[in-house]
Amino acid sequence: MNSTRVQVTGIGFVTPLGCTTGLFDEALFSGHSAARARTLEIEGLDPIELAVAACDFDAGAVRSSSRLPLDRGTAMALAAARDAAAQAGLGAGSVDPERLGIFWGSGLAGAGSFDDTTRALYGQQRRMRPTTVLTVMPNAAVAELALQFGAQGAAIAYACACASSAVAIGEAMRAIRGGWIDAAIVGGHEAMLTPGVMASWHAMRVTAPPPPGAPASACRPFSGDRAGFALGEGAAALVLESAAHANARGAIHASSLFLAGYATNCDATHVTNPDTAGQARAMRAALRDAGIEPAQVGHINAHGTATIAGDAAEAASIREVFGNATPVSATKAIHGHVLGGGGAIELVVALRTLARGMLPPTANLRIPDAAFDVDFVRGEPREARDLRYVLSNSFAFGGTNAVLIAGR
Repeated sequence: MNSTRVQVTGIGFVTPLGCTTGLFDEALFSGHSAARARTLEIEGLDPIELAVAACDFDAGAVRSSSRLPLDRGTAMALAAARDAAAQAGLGAGSVDPERLGIFWGSGLAGAGSFDDTTRALYGQQRRMRPTTVLTVMPNAAVAELALQFGAQGAAIAYACACASSAVAIGEAMRAIRGGWIDAAIVGGHEAMLTPGVMASWHAMRVTAPPPPGAPASACRPFSGDRAGFALGEGAAALVLESAAHANARGAIHASSLFLAGYATNCDATHVTNPDTAGQARAMRAALRDAGIEPAQVGHINAHGTATIAGDAAEAASIREVFGNATPVSATKAIHGHVLGGGGAIELVVALRTLARGMLPPTANLRIPDAAFDVDFVRGEPREARDLRYVLSNSFAFGGTNAVLIAGR
């Protein structure tokens, strides 16, 4: 356990649930899903029916410091980070630029731009823009964020599939604890609702078909009839600071939230099949890092992808570490699986849970899988006024596990 407290002084997001706290909370605590049916039509292939959770977001309205064209995901990243910085009061002169870092995650940054580029090149025989590489490169958002905020500290992009942004946030926390930087803009994004990417996920047979007349019920985490996830898109950003730095500039108030623990590891067993033992090791390591016992965690925000293997492994790992007394929610049912950006959005879920003292229900979970001996929050939100710590899981293809613990 490291005694340096890392405060959360600002939060911003672009999600299928909305871009304001009011809209986000309304959907989160009511269990209202943003998933909708979409028909994917690609020449030469049969139509594909998918459930997706899209953002009401105009990427073309976002202007960057570089003046380069922006991928949709990078535009979301900038919008979320600007909101987080504004909430934190992180303006010019409020932090030494050499002590400000950017830590950002995305599983397939630039996916939309790359899909558009290949379609233009091979389908329409058009020349490439000279800025194409700069738009699709994995650290495009990191570069834009560094320019936007004048960050001259570490600026690092993390690509660990669905754990990308959770790892980015955790590594920023370590950098602040270690004294390498005073503050960081952290988070992640994903904007994969493009034909090539959606068809690729569909081919893996992990996406849920939209039920006729009820597409919002497509994703059913931990349910006995679960059938996969709905692809989502979005971004979430946080401003993290050492408590000393935040105090010095008056950015901490009585109800301030903080990051308490983090751990990451690898299953090293299979590229796609999750490993219960690896997940349990990661959760225990995060608890040790936070210096708390399992019983002190009042809520778990599960990775909960609604896949057969994924939910089974996670339910077993939660049961192994926490028993069946800790309430569990899974929110991908309402905001979709935002892949590399999911860890950041779901940390926002954890922080809103702490701030409200209320546990969100797992939407569409009517009859849990009989094999899972876990206390799922379902139906209605559950009051938890004495909530002190919340744990959020992110488990990725490739075997990367990342666990974050937030406190109030």
